[in-house]
Amino acid sequence: MSEKFYATGRRKNSIAKVWLSKGSGEISINKKDINTYFPRDFWVKHATEALDVTETNKDFDINVSVLGGGLTGQSGAIRLGISRALILYNETLRGKLKPLGLLSRDSRMVESKKYGKKKARRGPQFSKR
Repeated sequence: MSEKFYATGRRKNSIAKVWLSKGSGEISINKKDINTYFPRDFWVKHATEALDVTETNKDFDINVSVLGGGLTGQSGAIRLGISRALILYNETLRGKLKPLGLLSRDSRMVESKKYGKKKARRGPQFSKR
């Protein structure tokens, strides 16, 4: 039986649940191929950066369930989830991933809107007359 490694990644309002198992390099996100799910190549490269760094592109089948946020947040969440799952598979990969910041959660969130303002900081337009 193939051993599976599970990890969670988060970014902005997105949460990605990642299952990593030995295989041929297939990546499916919400039961779709990664190239179908992400229309732009940048998002695919961003999500799979940890596999490129560790040179394990064709070693694992990855199944991802992602929800919330937009595509940029989702690709960031998948990136963190894959990195964490790789560490569970092989602890020695930490040396390659950590210096590039692939194991850190990006905690930046959208600033909330304030009352009396149009957005978080933008006030109403001033009218002299």
